[in-house]
Amino acid sequence: MLNTQYGTYRLFRHHTMIPPRFYRANLTLASSVAGIPGAIVECGTWKGGMIAGIAKTLGPRDYWLFDSFEGLPPAEPIDGSAAKMYQGNTTSRRYYNNCTASQDDAAEAMRLAGIPNPHLVKGWFEDTLATGVFPHGIAILRMDADWYKSTYQILDSLFPQVNAGGLIVVDDYREWVGCRKAVHDYLSQHDRRERVERFRRVYYMTKLTADHQPDD
Repeated sequence: MLNTQYGTYRLFRHHTMIPPRFYRANLTLASSVAGIPGAIVECGTWKGGMIAGIAKTLGPRDYWLFDSFEGLPPAEPIDGSAAKMYQGNTTSRRYYNNCTASQDDAAEAMRLAGIPNPHLVKGWFEDTLATGVFPHGIAILRMDADWYKSTYQILDSLFPQVNAGGLIVVDDYREWVGCRKAVHDYLSQHDRRERVERFRRVYYMTKLTADHQPDD
């Protein structure tokens, strides 16, 4: 399995910012819910390398990639001073042009994964998340949205559609205070009992109960 994961990372290394160790951890988590029905959804996909690796691991599914493909929206005060500094330091090697990538990059990654018809949805989450159609619910919801507002929008729109036992990966939980606050605000405000857990510094939740009832 480890050799396969290394090979998958090498295939998509130019399409992801995620370091090899954490990339493989995402693949392990995805494999752990292979038996859960539903779509694989990534919100904040950049060049598509992480969801393409998951697709390479899980095979044919309904894959949805939501991204502005115009970079991150401006950080707000709730996101903290570090977020503002990040967006202001345009010469940093971690800036990646404010996390901007083209839709073609993501499409290429999915082609490499053997997924011919993924759903690539361009635009801001407030306009696009409601357009997703998941008749069998969501098996994996991967959030890489950085800021408070974007993270909360994802949870508000899509968390109820995650199937029981499904996986919610919070890519920026450790990195950005706004992301952490959005997760805990959502869970508290909706009286959810899910806990944020960690696997090799990848933070995730397992959906405990089903809100969405998949169609037969």
